[in-house]
Amino acid sequence: MRLEVRTTRREELVDVTGAVARAVSESGVASGAVLVSSPHTTAGILINENADPDVATDLIAGLSRIAPEAGGWRHAEGNSDAHLKTALVGTSALVPIEGARLVLGTWQAVYFAEFDGPRSRHLHVSVLPGS
Repeated sequence: MRLEVRTTRREELVDVTGAVARAVSESGVASGAVLVSSPHTTAGILINENADPDVATDLIAGLSRIAPEAGGWRHAEGNSDAHLKTALVGTSALVPIEGARLVLGTWQAVYFAEFDGPRSRHLHVSVLPGS
């Protein structure tokens, strides 16, 4: 399944948990896993807390300290920091499925991590049945 995501800022985390859960529900798979993958080199996928919005803000701020936009990078497009942030975060997450539901911790959510927006992006959501 292809999931469309529109971002509104250069850097932001977009909670895609509900859309991923719907894909699992529609698949009819009761047990297995779901792979959420970003085909973009300047955007990633991560799992983290969704209860306090300050966590997402802090994650973006922390990654910006590690890889600042004006870091003296050689890449001519001006988005080397976005490439590095994506390499640090990763481009996919695998989430178990039990009882036709995502197995996430109480405070966890699946996020699309935009590092070079705003843009229209897409994710691949693959539901994998268990044996």
